[in-house]
Amino acid sequence: MAQTIGGALERAETLPDWGIEPVPRDRRPLNGFDVGVLWGNLGITLTLPVVGAFLVPGLSFRAALVAILVGSVIGNVMLAAAGRIGADTGAPTMVTYRGPLGVQGSYLPTLFNVMQNIGWGAFELYIISVVMAGLFSRYTHHGLRLLWVVVVAVVVIVMAVGGPVAVVRRWIRRYAIWIVLASSAYLTLYMIAKYPIGAFWHAKGTGDLPFWSGVDLVIALPVSWVPLVADYNRFARSGREAFWGTAIGYFFAQVWFFAIGVLLVLGRPHTDPGDTPGFVAALLAIPAGVIAMLILAVDELDEPFANVYSAAVSIQNAFPRLSQRSLSIGIGVVCAGLALVVNLLSYQNFLYLLGALFVPLFGVLAADYFVLRRGRYDETDLYGRSARGVRAGNIVAWMIGFAAYNWVNPGSVSWWVRAVHATLGRLPARPSWAGASIVSFAVAFVLTLLVGLIAPARSPKIG
Repeated sequence: MAQTIGGALERAETLPDWGIEPVPRDRRPLNGFDVGVLWGNLGITLTLPVVGAFLVPGLSFRAALVAILVGSVIGNVMLAAAGRIGADTGAPTMVTYRGPLGVQGSYLPTLFNVMQNIGWGAFELYIISVVMAGLFSRYTHHGLRLLWVVVVAVVVIVMAVGGPVAVVRRWIRRYAIWIVLASSAYLTLYMIAKYPIGAFWHAKGTGDLPFWSGVDLVIALPVSWVPLVADYNRFARSGREAFWGTAIGYFFAQVWFFAIGVLLVLGRPHTDPGDTPGFVAALLAIPAGVIAMLILAVDELDEPFANVYSAAVSIQNAFPRLSQRSLSIGIGVVCAGLALVVNLLSYQNFLYLLGALFVPLFGVLAADYFVLRRGRYDETDLYGRSARGVRAGNIVAWMIGFAAYNWVNPGSVSWWVRAVHATLGRLPARPSWAGASIVSFAVAFVLTLLVGLIAPARSPKIG
């Protein structure tokens, strides 16, 4: 592992620090398989079973599987389409939002994206440290979780400095994806063999979780990657390879690992997904689960790597002269600090918030890029003088989409629910045909088209 990470850093010395500049076509080495391996590996994560566990017993086993499939299709189409834009333009994600929002307008989603990356990075360091402490304490009676946070953070920072091409080619493609597939297959086969799947199939859910709220929860995971996807897919050889590699890779992993979470809760009814250490302990209790979890914990390194690297690239959207590598080191330290002092447990409502922010935001980008600009951004659209300012009309479309999401699904935090109902009113009944993600995307998409029709050349901008 250390040799591999060292090799990645060695390779980084020969690669330019791209910053936010578009990557030239002849410097994009990732083919469709590389992209698929990257996103498949990012989808094979310990956080997905935890989120999948939130679906039951509120939904029945069958309804949970349908929600996983429906949400994964919708979310991964969004993720893959955003990844294609990155491959087409060669630009990182936050720079692509300059197209519909303007340069200064893109700073608002940049701020939200940096915040979510730091939050996710801290959570990933936390969950890896919990797993390693659980493994270590079985033999020494001292988990040393805080020490593991520091050790893992150092490795993640080295990976972020090395950059995505080195990580994909020298670590994920050669080693990580294959060993993690083997360990994941073992956990799955064990659950299928030991748990009464037939009884699960016929059992009913409690009805505490509406079906479309479950779908929104599933969609939130791939959508949380939408603000990051182009940071990696800009190194893909073509938009087509980027689209299908992303769609297939993450879809396969997401469905698989959501199903593992569902099976774990149904097979061990007292497992609480909100109790992260307890959830990890349930996985460790599976025979040979120690080896499987050790492999998954090591593989989990690519998650905080992606969060640290993308937070650095996003900050460069507003401050392009800052060093990407220095930013990666600083952000890694911040994530480690949070993981050391903050007890990071349940994050169901955090996922709904991410969906509310980033689903309609992508609706704005999709309408502007695929329809109004006919699938093309010139370099001047993202980097030229004409891109400066704030395109207020599209910002408003995004905010209305955010409100629409919360009107349909405000989550379960009591003060937020009261605020939404006081501001927007109470929805008489949730739609039976669609969830908050579909409604908010459609609202933002249509409003962006209307803004484009009112001002065909450019939406109104300030500055």
